[in-house]
Amino acid sequence: MADKLHILQVNTNEISGGAQKVAHNLFRSYRARGHASWLAVSYKVSDDPDVLPIRHSTGQRGWSRAWWSIHARCQLWDLDGRLSRRIRILAEPGALIDYFQGVENFRYPGTWHILNFPPQAPDILHCHNLHGNYFDLRALPWLSERVPTVLTLHDAWPLSGHCAHSMDCERWRSGCGECPDLTIYPALRKDSTAYNWQRKREIYQRSRLCIATPCRWLMQKVEASMLAPAVTGSRVIPNGVDMNVFCPADQQRVRTILGFPEKARILLFTANGIRANIWKDYNTLRSAIERIAATMDTSNLLFVALGEDGVTERLGKAEIRFVPYRKEAEAVARYYQAADLYIHAARVDTFPNTILEALACGTPVVATAVGGIPEQVKGLGTMDRALNSYGPEAATGCLTAPGSAESLAVRIQELLKNDALRIQMSANAVTDAQMRFSLERQTQAYLDWYLEICGVFKENGARLKQIQDGKNISIDDSFA
Repeated sequence: MADKLHILQVNTNEISGGAQKVAHNLFRSYRARGHASWLAVSYKVSDDPDVLPIRHSTGQRGWSRAWWSIHARCQLWDLDGRLSRRIRILAEPGALIDYFQGVENFRYPGTWHILNFPPQAPDILHCHNLHGNYFDLRALPWLSERVPTVLTLHDAWPLSGHCAHSMDCERWRSGCGECPDLTIYPALRKDSTAYNWQRKREIYQRSRLCIATPCRWLMQKVEASMLAPAVTGSRVIPNGVDMNVFCPADQQRVRTILGFPEKARILLFTANGIRANIWKDYNTLRSAIERIAATMDTSNLLFVALGEDGVTERLGKAEIRFVPYRKEAEAVARYYQAADLYIHAARVDTFPNTILEALACGTPVVATAVGGIPEQVKGLGTMDRALNSYGPEAATGCLTAPGSAESLAVRIQELLKNDALRIQMSANAVTDAQMRFSLERQTQAYLDWYLEICGVFKENGARLKQIQDGKNISIDDSFA
């Protein structure tokens, strides 16, 4: 195999949420290093020739081909996706039966042609989010038989009967069924979670996958799940951010650009659809701001909610200002650079890029200790050593118990009142982010692993051919 790899990544959309950003950053980084890099997506928004839309009309005939072709054109302007969903059902009528039965929809025929989309055969297939109405999970055994296949988990959907995160439910460990909340994304109309769970397990039992997660928390869930038998190799590879974009800047200059008060105490929180996002905890965050506004001796406290449009609110002495989603990374970075603290209240989270971006910009973080967040933030030590264990010389923020507005408010106030500590944490955050969370580090970790995986795959293929030549057995028999 040559030094330069042919890498095909697969993800829901080109550029949107956190998982999309991770895949797109890797796609560009691989290409910048001279590798052949392609990104296959359900929905393409750019004119980049190396971003490949997954066409489900490929290989289809008649009725199905016609409606899938209409579906592809419709996606370009159907912003809320309602019409696209209806056309998708016309293309695959069985999906409507699945919907009413609560069966996860895997009827996406383009999945079986993904390896043919690039101009050259890929050396490795790297899948990211496989939910999102575009991928046939049943193709995994077939794909992983033909090309080394990496699956990076950005949430826990592959481990459950329907949900991306199970909250406090532990049924994913033993087979789901009797689901406590079918409305959690991706929502189901009827409880067929036990069937969905069993179907996934049978798919994984016939697959050979290299599994990556950005944090140990999620990898531990993988090891306890029905996905475990499919794992031929695993790595915890933290997400990375572009340190050329997300970096410290002159705070006053950036505030002037954004139109923020120069002397204000600015707190930032960013998420997609902040108030309605079920993974985040806006109510706890808002209650914490209300507590701070009632107790702090300041009339210039500004809370910036980046990621949602809305009317500015007043909470006593505090102002909550909503700012619509910003797509450009440089524009997003300015908000971190302008803020005194980044606040992240969540009910559950895997490894949010927003925290990494804040740290890289030198913005200390106050966050709830859920999911992989404690692996991102080095919390300032207090009596609660389970959450915080670092001294001022290393801490990059503070961690609090989930759902506690009082705890969140106390830690925010501590840092706002102590300029010297906050400045020290800012320097710590930049240093730690550069050491652990750079895009360069993430890219190199994946490339090194790809080479290992491809080498093993090639060796196993040669060994298998010898066995087949000598014993005339099938591929499935050889891996039984």
